[in-house]
Amino acid sequence: MRQQKETIAVLGAGSWGTALALVLADNGHEVRLWSHNEEQVKEINQNHANKKYLPEIVLPALIVGYASLNDTLTGVETVILAVPTKAIREVLGKIRAVRHSPLTIAHVSKGIEPDSLMRISEMIKEELPEQFLESVVVLSGPSHAEEVSLRQPTTVTVSSENITAAGKVQDLFINQNFRVYTNPDVIGVEIGGALKNIIALAAGITDGLGYGDNAKAALMTRGLAEIARLGTKMGANPLTFSGLTGIGDLIVTCTSVHSRNWRAGNLLGKGQTLEEVLENMGMVVEGVRTTKAAYQLAKKYDVKMPITFALYDVLFNGKSAKDAVDVLMARGKTHEMEDLINILDERNIED
Repeated sequence: MRQQKETIAVLGAGSWGTALALVLADNGHEVRLWSHNEEQVKEINQNHANKKYLPEIVLPALIVGYASLNDTLTGVETVILAVPTKAIREVLGKIRAVRHSPLTIAHVSKGIEPDSLMRISEMIKEELPEQFLESVVVLSGPSHAEEVSLRQPTTVTVSSENITAAGKVQDLFINQNFRVYTNPDVIGVEIGGALKNIIALAAGITDGLGYGDNAKAALMTRGLAEIARLGTKMGANPLTFSGLTGIGDLIVTCTSVHSRNWRAGNLLGKGQTLEEVLENMGMVVEGVRTTKAAYQLAKKYDVKMPITFALYDVLFNGKSAKDAVDVLMARGKTHEMEDLINILDERNIED
């Protein structure tokens, strides 16, 4: 049964935050869409538009732009955190300064923090005192903002250590165009959503180099094996990686021109430097920072991640994309089922 309508804060008025605000408004909720850019807030309120991110979309009256975080959070119980990973701590610090009663925070970003190697839910728990944090929920899955804003069919997953909170967020979002599943595996959902951006960068590189579908299919398949290897070592359920936040998100991010990670990789494959790519994109490319974090995680957990290591060399050590692919293809022979056997063996030992 659908929950009662409520006022919900969406922090971050980029393409994804705005698209999710549309879903919530379609379900009859009042949405406070917060941005630090006052001109963007003015455009949302006066023109019912967010031209930079979703240029063709008319925003309903239920979406109201806010520049004041204090006003955004007043009287709100649920926050959708839709800012890039690198801005998470800054925004959480601002929340901590103005909010003094419990919130349920549903984050929708996909990344891992380099150096600390924390998932986003861990960052939230570290930054917000327990008395100000009711629950943390993750929303993730194969979902381009451009398609969600057009009300095209989309399926995602919500996950939380608190199944009641996950169910509440599921109810807030679910409708005939936006189907929401639940999954109790927070680690798997976050790791799958973050690491698929690495493989999408690599897929873009192979396309930029002019390689065909064979190369991309191999890359995606072996990339999923890497994600599952690391995720399982970190405590995830390996079955999660066969679901929406694993193979589902991997497919959509590696094959669509909507994917900023694929587009960034494509430019790298065509010969641009990382600095040129990031300047030309003008948007956050989460896969770059996540590659560094995954490289560090692989070393910490002693997990083989050859695609991640090859991409790390391209991004941070100046190796050419072509040379990195050649190194991958020249690796020693192994058995395809070896990964699955190792993952299952590890699970059996833990059980």
